[in-house]
Amino acid sequence: MGEFLKELDLTEGRSTGVPKILRVMKANGSPAPVFETDDERSFFLIRLPVHQGFSVDKEAVAEVTPEVTEQVGTKQGISKEQVDLLQCCVEEAPITHLMKVTGRSNRTKFRAAVLNPLLDLGLIEMTQPDSPRSPTQKYRLTGLGKQVLATKDTHQ
Repeated sequence: MGEFLKELDLTEGRSTGVPKILRVMKANGSPAPVFETDDERSFFLIRLPVHQGFSVDKEAVAEVTPEVTEQVGTKQGISKEQVDLLQCCVEEAPITHLMKVTGRSNRTKFRAAVLNPLLDLGLIEMTQPDSPRSPTQKYRLTGLGKQVLATKDTHQ
């Protein structure tokens, strides 16, 4: 575990990283870590609570999952192609990039089959909603899209 945290630059070498863990968690607004051991000091356990900004609203995901399944038309929810598109939209991306990632070349069919269902479900949004056909238009995940993407493996 120490090596993993060291690679992430969250600890220092030689077991001296506890002050750094405390400092970094406080700086990013995370809850304080919880340290546990027994009276014999036969183990040392540290729990790093998840920052509230990264927690998933399971009720919202549970509400949208059946709707995604129904509207996209598969028994397993959104298609792999749409999951790939969601992953690309973590950062703003133009339609040409999204088409390339999903292997589509026909823009009209791509919009109808892949892009529009995700827009309609509120999983992605346009960066310029007032100019949907703008050549500089990009797409990004919504909060709900981030939650669905984060829990995609639990709803298959």
